Amino acid sequence: MKPKHLTTIAFFCLLIASAGLFIMTLAQDQSQTGQGSSSYQLSGPYTHGNLTVFLVHGKDLTTKTFLTLQEALEQKKVKVYETKNVNELAISNLSDQDIYVQAGDIVRGGDQDRMISVDFIVPPKSGRMPIGAFCVESGRWSRRGNEESAQFSSSVNSIVSKDLKIAAKKEKSQDAVWKNVSATQEKLARNVGGSVQASASASSLELSVEDSKVKETAAAYINALAGVLHNKTDVIGYVFAINGHVNSADVYASRTLFAKLWPKLLKASAVEAVAELNKDVESKPVATEVVHTFLSESEKGTAETKEVTRRVRMVTKEDDKNIFFETQDRAQNDNWVHRNYIRKQ
Repeated sequence: MKPKHLTTIAFFCLLIASAGLFIMTLAQDQSQTGQGSSSYQLSGPYTHGNLTVFLVHGKDLTTKTFLTLQEALEQKKVKVYETKNVNELAISNLSDQDIYVQAGDIVRGGDQDRMISVDFIVPPKSGRMPIGAFCVESGRWSRRGNEESAQFSSSVNSIVSKDLKIAAKKEKSQDAVWKNVSATQEKLARNVGGSVQASASASSLELSVEDSKVKETAAAYINALAGVLHNKTDVIGYVFAINGHVNSADVYASRTLFAKLWPKLLKASAVEAVAELNKDVESKPVATEVVHTFLSESEKGTAETKEVTRRVRMVTKEDDKNIFFETQDRAQNDNWVHRNYIRKQ
């Protein structure tokens, strides 16, 4: 055989080997991340006013069960402590179950209301652990009414603005969080016909969300959309659009976890829709293809990884339009627990 033929054969062998290595690597990547957005099935749209919801259908990727922070506080199975540090609290799991805490959860009380800044898993009988937070109430640094200042009493609400999510999760800026809390209060006041700042603490986002005018206006959205999960046993998340534009999505590895969080998520989306309502502009429908594109494009890009704790890893991907956060559980072979997709523009 001529040397040039041997060279050609060697080249093709190398090409085939490289292709095999690429396929193997791709398979390994897919096994680590589980199902991607291309395997999601969507139903909807379900619309009320300027808020549109699509449901994400998929298989459970885990049988792991979690208590949510709201459940754990109501059942007195967790304590969240004031530390006198604006951007760090402490949390202790008193139960025999894992507790899932989601970035954006608002805890009420302490010396000022806070939002949790990162997804977090608190293991059983954890002892006291530090957890990142941002202040969502800039004008108070003392006990409020009958609330306990050393601990936080409840977590029934989460942040109600994608700009707040970006300020906390991407920019990691307390000033940007305060700025967006104030902007949200102004938008809500404009659209409900009066101030939403509470006399007990004018700067509190938590108290603004609980304002009677805000709750009454948001209730119309919640009542119209709360039942969309009825008789659907495979829903693992949702995507929502406001004013005809895709806003955000939250998808979970467990339909049970999503079902627990759904009322809190829907309330936050409804309040955001109230804040962003423009009565002079008619919302255009959002096509299913647009939602699929948003989800798939958000998952592209080079991943940045951060070890939050020995239990939790956060993977972030970003381009000029979207930002994607994936929370992985190190104790479950690094399988993901939560995916948060945000449209930046």
